Amino acid sequence: MFENNAWLISAIEWMPALMQGAVVTLQISVGAFFIGLVIGLAVALVKLKAGVLGQGIANSYTTICRSVPELLLILLLYYAGSDLINQIAQSLGYENLEINGFAVAVVVLGIVQGAYIAEILRGAILAVPFGQIEAARALAMPAHLYTRRIILPAMMPYAIGGLSNLWLILIKDSALISVVGYSELLFTAKQAAGTTKHYFVFYVLAGAMYLIFTLLSSLLLKWFENKLSRWLPSSSSN
Repeated sequence: MFENNAWLISAIEWMPALMQGAVVTLQISVGAFFIGLVIGLAVALVKLKAGVLGQGIANSYTTICRSVPELLLILLLYYAGSDLINQIAQSLGYENLEINGFAVAVVVLGIVQGAYIAEILRGAILAVPFGQIEAARALAMPAHLYTRRIILPAMMPYAIGGLSNLWLILIKDSALISVVGYSELLFTAKQAAGTTKHYFVFYVLAGAMYLIFTLLSSLLLKWFENKLSRWLPSSSSN
């Protein structure tokens, strides 16, 4: 494989496509993480504040998403979700819609990640000292107001560790989207390897890019975690 420079020439030729795939991977990861945060926060609040029916639906969602393999969930949500959208469109008298692959990839991963984020945020909310909530209630502060101004900021130091780990996992899980044929980093690397037959070269290149993403993310998240840790109550030792 390394007898000549053919592998190097192939790597240089495919590098723009790999970089574009890497950008798509980051876009999918960021979009899915944002959607997961929105879903996770809503589900966490439902679990903590809703009635029996709401809690049952929220618990069913998190249980299914955490029990079924993520690859299977992605396949189900991707294909079944697309079919459901088209069936609804047909029932309303419209023709089949052309589903945007990027949007579906982001939403599918966001739904899956939302289940894990919900449990992280629920635990973080429960870790907020109840005295702060009692003080807000004593001042007759509405629930939506002290949730936004007290609970959400106060819970972040407790949640950032779990959210950081989940972000790093999400970068790798974005590669699962390649099974539905969307051109992110791994799918592009597979195309390059199949075309040039330099499998080792392109899979190592893809792995190196994922490693760079996770290392840079770890440094940034560690800095952010140190900033937030200043707001944690200090434990005094006897």
